[in-house]
Amino acid sequence: MIEYIRGELADLTPALAVIEAGGVGYALNISLNTYEALRTKMNKEGNGTPVKLFVHEVLVTGGREDSFTLYGFINKQERSLYQLLITVSGVGANTARMILSSLTPSELCNIIANGDERILKSVKGIGLKTAQRIIIDLRDKIISLGIAEELHVSKTPGVAAVNTGTRDEAVSALTMLGFSPAPSAKIVTQILTEQPDLPVEQVVKEALKRVK
Repeated sequence: MIEYIRGELADLTPALAVIEAGGVGYALNISLNTYEALRTKMNKEGNGTPVKLFVHEVLVTGGREDSFTLYGFINKQERSLYQLLITVSGVGANTARMILSSLTPSELCNIIANGDERILKSVKGIGLKTAQRIIIDLRDKIISLGIAEELHVSKTPGVAAVNTGTRDEAVSALTMLGFSPAPSAKIVTQILTEQPDLPVEQVVKEALKRVK
């Protein structure tokens, strides 16, 4: 497993960076965020700029030819967000890179934390359902993994932080009652945003009035 590649920047385009390390030129697919960071560094230091990119490897087998692709990221936070994005149903490698090319890591974390599906679905290739899945699937993960804290993500003024323990219990109860987890989570989060101190049983009762 390759954790990172450190070497000289041999070539750079908005979608690809070539790093020469130990006499080998590694071609890495990159986002526009990483491209802008590398371009800034190259403009300051010129050709042969020493760089370090964190790597995500993709090995595809079973077809007529096996393929091995490297994705490069300017920091661990961007790589972590990419790896989280591709776990979401409907988000592939290119879509995840498109998201990280349209939004900075801190912007993306804020959008997920605040449940702003409107901005997320404005990214090319992202529909409303996919935007909702990204928010539901990743909201807790960016917090639990420390990404949000590292990127100094803040909630939108006036939006209360949701009690995740109460929310998880309420969603679990609704799921056992036969309701789908994803829409249940959205409704429960909405209720707890409106009434942060509501106990689990009251959240479930209120959710039962809203779920379809």
